[in-house]
Amino acid sequence: MPELVYPPVIAAARTMFRVLDLRLTVEGSHHVPRTGGAVMASNHIGYLDFIFCGLGALESRRLVRFMAKQEVFNHRISGPLMRAMKHISVDRQAGSASFRAAVEALRAGEVVGVFPEGTVSRSLTVKELKSGTVRMARMAGVPVLPTALWGTQRLWTKGRPRTLTRRHLPVTILVGEPMDPADYPNSPAMATALTERLHALVDRAQREYPEKPSEPDETWWQPAHLGGTAPTPEEAAAIDAGTGTDRSPTA
Repeated sequence: MPELVYPPVIAAARTMFRVLDLRLTVEGSHHVPRTGGAVMASNHIGYLDFIFCGLGALESRRLVRFMAKQEVFNHRISGPLMRAMKHISVDRQAGSASFRAAVEALRAGEVVGVFPEGTVSRSLTVKELKSGTVRMARMAGVPVLPTALWGTQRLWTKGRPRTLTRRHLPVTILVGEPMDPADYPNSPAMATALTERLHALVDRAQREYPEKPSEPDETWWQPAHLGGTAPTPEEAAAIDAGTGTDRSPTA
């Protein structure tokens, strides 16, 4: 069946990026296989991450089917688009159905996009990963591609107003080498390796990023361990649990 919706959506996004003159750095896109299933496992720092993660697969002419929460599919505007682009709905009350749908898509040769942290990281560091990413890759017998994003939080992230018209913003997309499930004795070993790979890629993207906060009110988009005012991982966990307060400014 021809793709009638996804290509125009990608074209519209790329046009918007050109208008905004976003400074995109994409490395490692050749790691995305041109045929066959694969899981793109990305860190999650902003609400537009699925768009930028998908750009990492364009060199291989692949369309990424992202796993997204059910609420997005229930929306009157985004819902029809998500279904037309063959993304995968995740109902957290019935996660097994979403897992099966992802495995079926992988076995059918699709590239499935996953944010294994499960939600946007307030600390802008890699949170603990959910186990589903590795389990679906092993069950389908497909590689996992660790993927790092940086800069996307400056457009729209948790606890901050949207700045979708910001121009000349650098955005980094790094696609790591494929991880073959056959190279690991079990799921925990592969999950540990994936966590290490993601940490290393995100750390590289952060340290090589061409801009640093130039004003005190810009330090919110830099993680605490690099001198920024984003919450530490411990503070972020407390905020998410409702027992802490975000100390970064909201405007």
